[in-house]
Amino acid sequence: MDNGKNITAILGPKGGVGKSTISANLAIALSRMGKKIVAVDLDLGASNLHAFFGMRGSPKSLSDFIQNRVKNLTDVVSMTPIDDLDIICGGDDPGIANMPYQKKMKLIRHLSSLNYDRVLLDLAPGTSFNVLDFSIIAQQALMVTTCEVPSLLNVYSFIKSALYRRLTFFFKHNECFELLELLNQAKEPEKYPHLKTMEGFFSEARQMDSAATDSARKILTRLRPFVVVNRVRTDKDARVGEVIKNLLKEYLSIETAVIMTIRDDAAVGDAIAKLSPVMLDAPDSPFSEDIQKIASWLC
Repeated sequence: MDNGKNITAILGPKGGVGKSTISANLAIALSRMGKKIVAVDLDLGASNLHAFFGMRGSPKSLSDFIQNRVKNLTDVVSMTPIDDLDIICGGDDPGIANMPYQKKMKLIRHLSSLNYDRVLLDLAPGTSFNVLDFSIIAQQALMVTTCEVPSLLNVYSFIKSALYRRLTFFFKHNECFELLELLNQAKEPEKYPHLKTMEGFFSEARQMDSAATDSARKILTRLRPFVVVNRVRTDKDARVGEVIKNLLKEYLSIETAVIMTIRDDAAVGDAIAKLSPVMLDAPDSPFSEDIQKIASWLC
């Protein structure tokens, strides 16, 4: 799958970390920087991104496209109350979260062809194949976590799963079935301890097919995980991102991770209670300032 040059995926490997709040307000921050933005609610089956913009819903949704009630994804785009910011509301049809592979690929093609400066994908929590595949097509994937250790470990597990998914696609496409089998073994580190790190895997793989292994290694050089630590209260909280960086370096040989933080802020709860985006309700709040920093980094 080719990366979408204008696509940013926002995901929370664990639910309840503030992913949709960040997605909505980041979309607003980018639109206020003069960018034409569309936010796409891909939390299929539990979609509520529109509520963060103060909207009650939309006449059309992603369900209409996936169920072939409309021909083009652009047919389900709706305007938000914010200038230069559109939305594609998620669907709530039964079974839409488990769409067939062909429909998923059709959706991916249409997402990649949307004519916007930035397409923001608000993905479902977890590490399903749908979430992994939608994140893979993105130029950037922002992984939202909190400071709690389980949440941090979920982020590491997601990045590892996404890397394995990319390598699986690569080996299948190039018919490197022996390397694909080795990759499957690497998913069982207790049984195959010499493959528990990416360096161990590549060392073994190179003995089987050096050319394919060297090409696969380049996938690592293009990975730059972007981790957003939300609800930071103390300096100690702000440093927990180093835990992720160390795990990625030691086990996955990824040394290019970006870690940014968002301060815990009562303005978030106040704005949500009023169905108003924080960026508009409290533009000078710590949360809004931190969202603006992330938006500036993305640009």
